[in-house]
Amino acid sequence: MLTDEQLQHRVVAGLNWAPDVTAAHLGVSARDGIVTLTGQVGSYAEKHAVESAARHVHGVAGVAENIELLLPFDRQRTDGEIAAAAVNCLAWDVSIPRDALTVVVEHGQVTITGDVEWRYERDDAEQDVRRLMGVTGIVNRIEVKPATTAERIGDDITHALHRSYFFDPKTITVTAVDGRVVLTGTVKSWNDWEVAAATAWGAPGVRAVDNLITII
Repeated sequence: MLTDEQLQHRVVAGLNWAPDVTAAHLGVSARDGIVTLTGQVGSYAEKHAVESAARHVHGVAGVAENIELLLPFDRQRTDGEIAAAAVNCLAWDVSIPRDALTVVVEHGQVTITGDVEWRYERDDAEQDVRRLMGVTGIVNRIEVKPATTAERIGDDITHALHRSYFFDPKTITVTAVDGRVVLTGTVKSWNDWEVAAATAWGAPGVRAVDNLITII
């Protein structure tokens, strides 16, 4: 098991390695697997990148993010400008159903609502908006509502997990009722935890995934 100091050094190295993160403006501390991030960033996209880079470091069980977002003057935009940019960006993304989503912007925070059939469409929409200039936060209220509900969802996900080299078949349990999937068991890293969730979301007919897997 890593000491707090070893984990801190790993996270700092991970932030320095990330191309979209300015690590010099950040602080990192670690205690019992929980990493606390402090400092300042100049865009919401970078703030998200910092947290993502930290979570993917082996040994990190959780992240407390206390990073301050300070938009430079030349990157500040009105809510109307941000809303117009978000609508245009979503309209140009061919992976997102046309006219399926709406956006509301308040003080730079973008709320996205609507229905899609696949989790990747929900994720793509958030990623599109995250990179827009002036955005200070995102509330993703997009609901995944598959057109059809596949049978044997739980078995399909279990078989997909077993095909992956990430998982021991004995460590993950999958249950599914009415398109809602629950994952339980244990994995060795945050990355494995995310891969398990992504695998579950990839099954046809999945409406929601509750990832209750424990990182050990």
